[in-house]
Amino acid sequence: IGFCGGDIGLADDVDKIRPSCFEICAARFMIRRCGSGKREGGGCWWRARAEAAQGSVAETLPTSEIPHSPPFTTPHPEICESLLFCTLSLDTLGGTFVELSVEGLLWLCLLLSLLCDRGSMDATAESNFVDTLGRAEAGVPKHVSASKLNIIGSLLWSNTGFGTLREIKELHDYEPRYDPTVIKLSDSEAQYHTSDSQAVKEEPSFEHQETINGHYTAAYYTAAYKSGTLTPTKVVTSLLDYISANKHHNIAFLQIRRDKVLAAAAASTKRYQSANPLSALDGVPVAVKDEVDLDGYPRTLGSALNFTRKEGGTSWCVRKWENAGAVVIGKLNMHELGLDTTNNNPRASTPLNPHNPNYYTGGSSGGSASAVSSGLIPIALGADGGGSIRIPSAYCGLYGLKPTHGRISILPTTSLAASNGVVGPMASNMADLELAYRILAAPDPSHPASSVFLAPRSTPSSLPAPSHSRRKVLGICKPWFRASSPSVLSACDAALAHYINHLNYEIIEIFLPYLHEAQLAHALTILSEISTSPLPSPGLSALSAANKILLSVGKQTPATDFLLAQKMRSLLMQHLASLWEEHPGMLIVTPTTPNPGWRINGGDMAYGVSDADMSLRSMRYVWLANLTGCPAISIPVGGVEPKRSDGGESAKEEGKVPVGLMAM
Repeated sequence: IGFCGGDIGLADDVDKIRPSCFEICAARFMIRRCGSGKREGGGCWWRARAEAAQGSVAETLPTSEIPHSPPFTTPHPEICESLLFCTLSLDTLGGTFVELSVEGLLWLCLLLSLLCDRGSMDATAESNFVDTLGRAEAGVPKHVSASKLNIIGSLLWSNTGFGTLREIKELHDYEPRYDPTVIKLSDSEAQYHTSDSQAVKEEPSFEHQETINGHYTAAYYTAAYKSGTLTPTKVVTSLLDYISANKHHNIAFLQIRRDKVLAAAAASTKRYQSANPLSALDGVPVAVKDEVDLDGYPRTLGSALNFTRKEGGTSWCVRKWENAGAVVIGKLNMHELGLDTTNNNPRASTPLNPHNPNYYTGGSSGGSASAVSSGLIPIALGADGGGSIRIPSAYCGLYGLKPTHGRISILPTTSLAASNGVVGPMASNMADLELAYRILAAPDPSHPASSVFLAPRSTPSSLPAPSHSRRKVLGICKPWFRASSPSVLSACDAALAHYINHLNYEIIEIFLPYLHEAQLAHALTILSEISTSPLPSPGLSALSAANKILLSVGKQTPATDFLLAQKMRSLLMQHLASLWEEHPGMLIVTPTTPNPGWRINGGDMAYGVSDADMSLRSMRYVWLANLTGCPAISIPVGGVEPKRSDGGESAKEEGKVPVGLMAM
């Protein structure tokens, strides 16, 4: 298919593209500029190329094969001057191939192209295109409107497989569950209750080293401050200068208010000079994902929209860090609206993986992962509605915690995905992860769930002595666990062998029902939640083409199907409860992602990427904790040799790609 300033032409010999039809399974359709050659009556030609997740499904058409008389003769500057990038997720979740005729593909390409066209077609161009498809009676709308998005959204929704939930008769035996918060309260736990001030003052229970893998820890900073070797002001000034001078590090941040940062550092410096630090986090540089509110900063969620509250203010959890003396360096990059797992963000620029710059950091908390993994800061705040803390932690070799649903308050900030999303810490080591979490999770009296939780357990002295008779159990759903790349399995198997042989864990096999259907339920739920959240002006038009389509799909969800998804949530929560009743303290273990990272392909950085198959594959394990509200942690367990996009070996100078193991 050739585009000449909006003109569309099709090769005479369709078999040169693919015999009979296009088989599309969440294919990525990218319109690429092919030189600066001019043609009669048109502008620069563009080529369309379909790439499935596992490789190319169609060869690029040589310019010579594009017909000389395309159906449009009037250039379309909006399309000609911009890259039309759309995702045809005709089977994003269903697991089967959809055959789409060339005629149907052309028609859908027109609809998708209208998403990028803010002008209108003239009558001749419109008529020519309709005649070409043999649809003269149909007509083509002149302006982009919500109705066009609804047409596409409806088409894609019907092909996702969401409707398969209707076929599960067992769901009729369950009540829908809209909130997965579970709060355990007992007399035995009450003795571990610590006040907010106690939790802040006490040291982490893990042995806290000053440097780990060349990264400075919170303990390094506080020790240097107490000895007078460094001051928070010196550290923060040097850090700000370094970030501003290095474009790769600068990309990790969306906004930095130098005046506010230096003021916080100066206050911390005075406290150390008077030997009165607030906590083990006082003076430690941290940063927060742009999904929370931070007074004096806009909240954009990585988009061109402004979600900042008129009343201003800072999210509760961030205030807890600030109250503990942490110096918040700024707001961190994220995938637009958090709606994918790469953190590819053409509008705000895309941070690169510090371990291998040819790979994504993962998303949607990619800025958090980049800043911590590169050693700029020891701790960052992420957010997780479908693995967005754990996936980038796995890709970047970090520790990432998705807390229990409702455990950490973000008030007065509102979540776009209230029944799936949480915020949590990401760190370069376990001690800092624990320290950060303990302060974040201070109960918020204004939050209906957070206020009911006990304050986090603190140091070993406040806990009972461990029982030597307690079984240390790792639960594995073997078919699910083994559905990963061989290199990922090799690293995870080695970690499990260590736990069994050196730490006295035992492995038991468990059964988890409806995993495929339940992942559909999670996707349906979170898309519905985000798509029904109000967007600030100018709204949908300011988002990327991929997110326009995703949100249009979410808006098509019937209430009956949404209820079925919540029944699936209830079914799984009850099943998990029975497993933990049978095996108290069991950790359900999987790889964090089945794939060893996500390699950046040509054109991705400038124009974005949306690969539904790869996105869903990267979320294969993480979604379960979001849907059921369970806490889950990702830890680094090694690295694997990187691969080229064609599967070949990469250059030896490329760094290894980290692999994560997840426990829930």
